[in-house]
Amino acid sequence: VQLQASGGGLVPGGGSLRLSCAASGRAISTYTLGWFRQTPGKDRYFVAAINWSRNTVYADSVMGRFTISRDNAKNTVYLQMNGLKPEDTAVYYCAADNSVYLRSEEHEYDYWGQGTQVTVSS
Repeated sequence: VQLQASGGGLVPGGGSLRLSCAASGRAISTYTLGWFRQTPGKDRYFVAAINWSRNTVYADSVMGRFTISRDNAKNTVYLQMNGLKPEDTAVYYCAADNSVYLRSEEHEYDYWGQGTQVTVSS
């Protein structure tokens, strides 16, 4: 499975962005899909995940502001980010795991995209 993330950019505080992650090489309709983010010098942190039955889980820091969704026909997962804050600035990575379970740990994911930069100005 190859993952290609896109949709990052520069946005003012309070603004919105929608990240996309397109998969190729295999249908991912049964995969758990997740988003993580990383700032320079820090570890990669969990943001959100969605499984095959569209159950979701979010980090507390983004609950109520971010929404993860998937379109299996397009083999794509999305992250809608509203109410962005400067502390949301990071490189965002999408990931896929061939499992029915919701995953929030980096080591549980088998496939990773290349990352897309999100910068929120204050």
